[in-house]
Amino acid sequence: MRKFTLLLLAILLSSPLLASVSLPEKDALVKLYISTHGSQWKNKWNLDEPVSKWFGVKVVNDKVISLDLSNNNLVGELPKEIGNLVYLQKLKLTRNSISGSIPETVGSLKTLKIFNVSFNELTGPIPSSIGEANELILLELYMNKLSGQMPNDLGKLSKLKKLSVYNNELEGSIPLAVYQMKSLKILLLNSNKFTGKLEREIANLTQLEVFSLFDNNMEGQIPWDLEKLSKLKEMNISYNMFNGPVSKNLSKLDSLNMTMLNQEGLAVNLQVLDKNSALTNEE
Repeated sequence: MRKFTLLLLAILLSSPLLASVSLPEKDALVKLYISTHGSQWKNKWNLDEPVSKWFGVKVVNDKVISLDLSNNNLVGELPKEIGNLVYLQKLKLTRNSISGSIPETVGSLKTLKIFNVSFNELTGPIPSSIGEANELILLELYMNKLSGQMPNDLGKLSKLKKLSVYNNELEGSIPLAVYQMKSLKILLLNSNKFTGKLEREIANLTQLEVFSLFDNNMEGQIPWDLEKLSKLKEMNISYNMFNGPVSKNLSKLDSLNMTMLNQEGLAVNLQVLDKNSALTNEE
């Protein structure tokens, strides 16, 4: 009987049911729970249960690989300990009321592929450290109150396919590093406070399929090089202060037909050149 009891105990101790994530990972989750008023979440955590049973948490081989708390009434700020979730591949916190800034520690999430904190109340700049999370494929920060300039370090995200920062308060020019993100398929920058020119290097984004820049303060002539983006299916760069002529091709591609704002703030349409391509005039 004693041998049977010892055998049963050994089996229980080796059981996956008793396996647990590392203390730094659990601590990060608990800090998130506390800092975003977990007692008021729609789907609360029982902190006495194994982490694998917590709502929105996916654990594989004792590692937290996914955290999805979308639309769960998170109110408060993201703790810096979020960077301890070093095996995380997906972090999705969309449609909550998270305030404060994006912690610099997100740069520690080296395996992160999806980062979505859209539809929150985040403020401050996009941390330059985010460029260290170089496995990112989707970066969705739209519908917040982010400010400052986009960091050049975004250019380090060589695998990024979607960059969505629309409806924030970002300003300054588009970093040249963004024009080198050749894996981008979707680039959504609309409804911010971007200034400066749209550079000819936009032609480097050869995989780009959707490009939105409307409702900013961009100026200068629209580069003919946009026509080189053969995969571009949707584009809206209207309601800026661009000037000069555009080709018929680009005008048709723009969903608002190149409607700009002049110095008096009045809506005007750019002159459309009656030819199929403007590439010969790119110089």
